[in-house]
Amino acid sequence: MWFWFALGSAVFAALTSILAKVGIEGVNSNLATAIRTVVVVVMAWGMVFLTNTQGGIKSISQKSWIFLILSGLATGASWLCYYKALQMGEASKVVPIDKLSVVITLALAFIFLHEEFTTKSLIGCILIGAGTLVMVL
Repeated sequence: MWFWFALGSAVFAALTSILAKVGIEGVNSNLATAIRTVVVVVMAWGMVFLTNTQGGIKSISQKSWIFLILSGLATGASWLCYYKALQMGEASKVVPIDKLSVVITLALAFIFLHEEFTTKSLIGCILIGAGTLVMVL
């Protein structure tokens, strides 16, 4: 089931890029990011209440709170950078560079989460990096 959610994520991320590129025209990138963020917040809390999971907030550990907050800060920084880059550059060049996050995530997962880094992972990282380079040049 995780595969279908991951595929959905990729499709919606692609739509996000195209819709954002059109919507950001003539709008300050920070303001556009703030508008997008409000929509995401409303949608996320809507899902929490729709699925009746708001009671789980009490059982979140301090460690989870810290890392969720740090993740939120990283997301905010990512979105601010992404919207500024998208405003200044072509979506067909900005998006591939943004997707280098796959390579960076694999490296960080190996270093900090001690996940296995296989030959297959290395080849995939090289191909993603090379593909990004080809698309951007």
